[in-house]
Amino acid sequence: MTKLGGVSVSVLVLLLWRVEVVVEACSCSPAHPQQAYCTADVVLRAKVVGQKQVVTGNDNYGNPIKRIQYDIKQIKMFKGPKQEIDVIFTGDSSAVCGVNLESTGQKEYLITGKLEADGTTHVTLCDFIEPWQSLSITQKKGLESRYEMGCQCRITRCASVPCAVSHTMECLWTDWIMESVVHGPQALHYTCIQRSDDSCAWYRGAAAPKKDFMDIEDP
Repeated sequence: MTKLGGVSVSVLVLLLWRVEVVVEACSCSPAHPQQAYCTADVVLRAKVVGQKQVVTGNDNYGNPIKRIQYDIKQIKMFKGPKQEIDVIFTGDSSAVCGVNLESTGQKEYLITGKLEADGTTHVTLCDFIEPWQSLSITQKKGLESRYEMGCQCRITRCASVPCAVSHTMECLWTDWIMESVVHGPQALHYTCIQRSDDSCAWYRGAAAPKKDFMDIEDP
């Protein structure tokens, strides 16, 4: 067996594999905020007022499933069940997509998540969760109604060139290519909305969209 600095190569390969498994345990495809809204079961504005670790069952091997329970004070529900939500759950570490939120009750968050079969709300690092004050005006207005208007559309992320849409109901998201960031101008200031001819296009503006509008319209 080959030795490398006192550690066998086979052991080193195993250790590297284990690290890779942990690192890749939580991987997410970037999503436009509108996509996050449309695919979420729950979208709300809230403060986190407390947290604790809880055991919510056992896995197939009998090991306890640990989660972080966040107690929240709901400010506004944009999408979700009729009843108020006062608790959300997440994984107990980032390796299992757990979300770390400030629980002092001082910061407001926009939270998107999924409803589980038992009615509880679960959030992960793959969900769109941002401090409320960091959202743009367009994003806040999108949560009120505009994002919903485009949920029939498809936002296609351009990860490398060349890229193009293949259907009239697609909007091409180019923030990564043009700005080298996921949350660039299109994520901050544009909404993909279905037009009267059923095609979809980016819309920007403070006023409600007209029935027919250009792909890019300034406020």
